[in-house]
Amino acid sequence: MEHQFWHEKWEANDLAFHREDFNPVLVDNWPVLDVPAGSRVFVPLCGKSRDMAWLMDQGYRVLGVELSEIAARSFLDESGLDARRDRDGPFVRYRTEQLEFLCGDFFSLDPERLSDIDAVYDRASLIAMAQDLRAQYAAHMKNLLRPGLQALLITLTYRDGEINPPPFRVFREEVESLYDPWCDVELLQEGETEVKGIMCPQFAYRLRVR
Repeated sequence: MEHQFWHEKWEANDLAFHREDFNPVLVDNWPVLDVPAGSRVFVPLCGKSRDMAWLMDQGYRVLGVELSEIAARSFLDESGLDARRDRDGPFVRYRTEQLEFLCGDFFSLDPERLSDIDAVYDRASLIAMAQDLRAQYAAHMKNLLRPGLQALLITLTYRDGEINPPPFRVFREEVESLYDPWCDVELLQEGETEVKGIMCPQFAYRLRVR
């Protein structure tokens, strides 16, 4: 999607993709990755997700990346966090002891910024990308992530015309096509989630970078 689309969504507070609670798929499946407390977790296209607060509550340090600065300010305000604001290359950066929040284009990230990342949580990043961008997204992730690193990826599907995206549906075949060449892909859970009033199949995958 174009940057302007997402900026307008945030400015209008049109946040149909946001959920106020912790994602139960994260809570149920994150322990499978066995990521030690104190590790640094990358959350791409994080919005103002409460899941970042859950990760911090478990003792993790979080790196969130989101296009809109409104998302960062909202997350910090709603979490009662004070942060230092500065400029870091192409990003506006907010920092607390456990959180680094970069506001800017995901595709401007470089491997150096993620050199100390230990795991990835992707609930709303891949499914926010239209099909013509998803291969580019996966290729950029491959460039950013070092071998041995693990990720929890959450996707969903729905029937043609059932939902006006985003979120976009991503079938298992596409997940395997995008990630199998450089990751071990394991389906952890199948379930359902409500999206815009529709119950949709939802899938959780464990990715391990080779």
